[in-house]
Amino acid sequence: MQPALDRHRNILDFAISSLLRRKMKNLSLLTLYTLIVAVIASLIFLVQSLKAEAALLLQEAPDIVVQQLMAGRHDLIPVSSSDRIASIRGVTAVTPRYWGYYYDPVFGANYTIQAYGDEPLQPREAVIGQGVANSQRLSDGDIFSLRRADSTPLLLTVKKILPLESEILAADLVLVAKDDFSALFGFPQGFATDLAVTVANPEETRTVANKIAALLPASRPILKSEILRTYDAIFDWRGGMMVVILAMAVLAFVIFAWDKASGLSAEERREMGILKSIGWETADILLLKFWEGIAISLTAFLLGIIIAYCHVYFFSAGLFAGALKGWSVLYPDFRLHPVINPYQTAVIFFLTVFPYTAATIIPSWLAATIDPDTAMRS
Repeated sequence: MQPALDRHRNILDFAISSLLRRKMKNLSLLTLYTLIVAVIASLIFLVQSLKAEAALLLQEAPDIVVQQLMAGRHDLIPVSSSDRIASIRGVTAVTPRYWGYYYDPVFGANYTIQAYGDEPLQPREAVIGQGVANSQRLSDGDIFSLRRADSTPLLLTVKKILPLESEILAADLVLVAKDDFSALFGFPQGFATDLAVTVANPEETRTVANKIAALLPASRPILKSEILRTYDAIFDWRGGMMVVILAMAVLAFVIFAWDKASGLSAEERREMGILKSIGWETADILLLKFWEGIAISLTAFLLGIIIAYCHVYFFSAGLFAGALKGWSVLYPDFRLHPVINPYQTAVIFFLTVFPYTAATIIPSWLAATIDPDTAMRS
């Protein structure tokens, strides 16, 4: 056992010294390798963190959201439907919700307008998100206007600006009184945007949803779990599109590594010939190249993981966050919580280390099998 360990240690020492002798060439390879690992790891970290953030936020979502359909599209639902849904056994609360989207042509941004919130509002008062406040440079007590359905201005006074901690949800949010909401959109009386249903037993949510669908055939009950699966599918799809694009970069790197390993310099071939002439076996040379590859790949892997962690969790993944978060004028500014597990790390390892190892070992074996005299004269 000890001789085998000594053999590996000696070969590893020789591999490190061999890498240092060609430090500029290997440094350029290490830099490119590290960037590839960092980009792939950043993508995986960002997707997983966004999915975890969505799951955390949806914990406060209604158990069931009931929408009215007209010709397959979302329509306003009668508030009177609340009483019929509340009569279903297991339903503890049914709350009409009033919300909609407002386009501001001046700033080119879409706002989410919602009637009421966690606190009552007086007419002509509003609570706004940080994104709205920053885009219009508003502060507490300022007055801003929205254009009503009849093209007359609706003047609102900023009662409060929502804290930064809520920006991921409320960057584009404007909370107003119900009368102001109705005036802004010309919203008809006796209707709501949708109904939020609370179920006493979470295990009965799907059963209650089926009863709602049978009671109101023109409605569409949406479960909280279905909303979460939709978010997961969106982030997986967008992440998959980015992976396809990054696969081209990985393929180019594999080609580069193969070319490096197969196009050994005359000095490297001469070194192999000398090693074989003094008693090294082909297996020893392959082990030498293996340790050289492991030294480069593990260093690049660790550096890439560290860079990706800093990029995603300290700099909000500025490189490609927009492609995964979605397009918006009012981007929320929030810091993701680290979500890293062994499975993610293993995926990154297999996507980056194994292709490089395969691209270097095979050409090195072909070069190591040549005659020592031929190698030293090359």
